[in-house]
Amino acid sequence: MVYDKIKVKNPIVEMDGDEMTRVMWKMVKENLLFPYLDMDIRYYDLHVKHRDDTDDRVTVDAAKAILQHGVGVKCATITPNQDRVGEYGLKKMWKSPNATIRAMLDGTVFRKPILVKNIRPFVPAWKKPITVGRHAYGDVYDNVEIRVRGAGRAELLFTPADGKPFRVKIRDFKGPGILQGIHNSDESITAFARACFTFALDQKTDLWFSTKDTISKTYDARFRNIFEGEYEKNWKEKFETAGIRYFFTLIDDAAARIIRSEGGILWALKNYDGDVMSDLIASAFGSLAMMTSVLVSPRGHFEYEAAHGTVQKHYYKHLKGEATSTNSMALIFAWTGCLRKRGELDGTPGVVRFADRLEKAAIRTVESGVMTGDLLNVARKSPSNRQVTTEGFIHAIAERLERSFGRK
Repeated sequence: MVYDKIKVKNPIVEMDGDEMTRVMWKMVKENLLFPYLDMDIRYYDLHVKHRDDTDDRVTVDAAKAILQHGVGVKCATITPNQDRVGEYGLKKMWKSPNATIRAMLDGTVFRKPILVKNIRPFVPAWKKPITVGRHAYGDVYDNVEIRVRGAGRAELLFTPADGKPFRVKIRDFKGPGILQGIHNSDESITAFARACFTFALDQKTDLWFSTKDTISKTYDARFRNIFEGEYEKNWKEKFETAGIRYFFTLIDDAAARIIRSEGGILWALKNYDGDVMSDLIASAFGSLAMMTSVLVSPRGHFEYEAAHGTVQKHYYKHLKGEATSTNSMALIFAWTGCLRKRGELDGTPGVVRFADRLEKAAIRTVESGVMTGDLLNVARKSPSNRQVTTEGFIHAIAERLERSFGRK
């Protein structure tokens, strides 16, 4: 029987990826999306070898496409180190594609755990989701590094466009060492602050912001000052009306407090801090594969992705023909997040309802006891629990989704 497909009105920018996530990405599309949706996909292959073949131009083109069409979805990708250069025969250690896309969109990454009833957080106090808001611009991800070969003076030099250069001594090196230069801008920090305040108000959740301004009295302090100025000027009254609060504390204090909290907060962090803490929060809620991730730009562009890596070890098993049990939940939710936003922007409620339906099918599959190995290890014990293969998990979701449409 031939069924009518749901029309997705405007284009979606798709960025394919690497290794095991690339394998699952294809399965998700073929089993959960293509049978139900008529999509105009603008496809960009971000496989590490294709990035190398195009001198990473394909990543830039993908980011430009998101700027043009508004919504994109990205598979996990390799950021090559020296080992990967040798493994794939690359020309060089290319930059992280995530860093390139985030710099071009100048956005904020929001990561939120996917909660299911039969998997409890490792932190007993947590009852509600903890969302991490990560500033996705600058810092170490857009740095400049130098390997110091011998004795000499390192200085920080700034040349104003309309004034006299000034410099500050960093250190007099007595021998070999390393140097790193990082930066940020008031414009980007302000956009980050506004994105976090907007998200917190929309979700009706408290906003925590953390830096280490007691040590970094200019760099981190600038983040704090901009956040507090923005809050006092534009958000304080709105937060008080909504019954939520903005709270600043040092990052080490925040880490201690968050362990004792019940959750239900948005934790805003600088780029590197957010990178580390979002993985920690995801693991504490059960699995890195149970975390949604969206990059939101201040100009209204959205890029959805899985918060985890390419699952390298499982890919090597897959290449040998061995069975794997790899969790595709984050990849599925990247697609549903993208589709929901596309539907909201296009005014097509059928697309939004499909995204909701697919998420419900995925969650109920896990709650029924059908799950991959990473979840079986942390799920509440039940006679109905059973581990399935990578393919088996996606097929179980597909069957449940099909039944929800009355097709089976």
